[in-house]
Amino acid sequence: MRKLLFVTAMLAGSLINTSLAAKELLNSSYDISRELFAEINPLFVAHWQQKTGETLTINQSHGGSSRQAQAIIQGLRADVVTFNQSTDIDILHQRGNLLPENWRERLANNSSPYYSTMAFLVRKGNPKNIQDWSDLTNDGVSLVFPNPKTSGNARYTYLGAYGAAKQRLADDAAARSWMVEFLKRVVVFDTGGRGATTSFVERQLGDVLITFESEVNNIIKQYPDLQLERVVPKTNILAEFPVTWVDRNVTRNGTEQQAKAYLEFLYSKQAQQVLASHYYRVHHAEVVAQTTEQFPATALFTVEEQFGSWDKVNTEHFASNAELDKLLAEGRR
Repeated sequence: MRKLLFVTAMLAGSLINTSLAAKELLNSSYDISRELFAEINPLFVAHWQQKTGETLTINQSHGGSSRQAQAIIQGLRADVVTFNQSTDIDILHQRGNLLPENWRERLANNSSPYYSTMAFLVRKGNPKNIQDWSDLTNDGVSLVFPNPKTSGNARYTYLGAYGAAKQRLADDAAARSWMVEFLKRVVVFDTGGRGATTSFVERQLGDVLITFESEVNNIIKQYPDLQLERVVPKTNILAEFPVTWVDRNVTRNGTEQQAKAYLEFLYSKQAQQVLASHYYRVHHAEVVAQTTEQFPATALFTVEEQFGSWDKVNTEHFASNAELDKLLAEGRR
């Protein structure tokens, strides 16, 4: 009987240890973050195992951030989201009640461990002499960036262009006219940033790809033979990359502790160094000092400064028949 009890206890302990070792996290992220998290995830897995003894698997789901948010509302049980626009997290509260309204207050820097801005990728020698936003409507210039209806990347492009025009031109009417011309130059609206990159680099569409500065630098590194060049405009938009755990999902999945620790790890020096190596701008003071030369100076404005709240922006610019649709319609006349 004692032997049987001992064996039973050993089997129970084995099952408990197996249960502990079987934790998985699903990180739902924006379209162009694949390589970034492919490097960060193993670092956190090693950190977590050393700290707790627990083996953790981290899976990824990528796509346009708005589509990712919709998938979560429809049932994708992501434990954490690492998006490129705060409204795609807000919608998880507003439409799905999956997390609290004050999610921004739970981590530092508005729950944005890193940030970026927009940059232009131009072809070898910059043949169209693109230096700033105003050059994008010069004769013969064609553009590639994703669809603002499906991509947070593209919404930042649209708002960066519009905000810079408002600062540069005499009045809102002049800025609006410039935006009609700007949007007329887009040769393809892909659904996400990675699709836009494929259109520009592999399909050879357009003279300028507009995307996050981080993505521009990574493309140049990935395709050295093309001798592509980066242009960072003088006036630009602050693009934060908000993160949070999805409360309802981590409760159901039993992963709250792991999810919180994973996102907190993004603020560590080790993770911030990886982020900077992928050309994201970071907050860690030591890493900022080490990487100053790789980030050109640019005067950043926020969405709120130029356009009001993100809720207002989505209603006035990106809703059906709102400003974006009107500008596109005017450009087709």
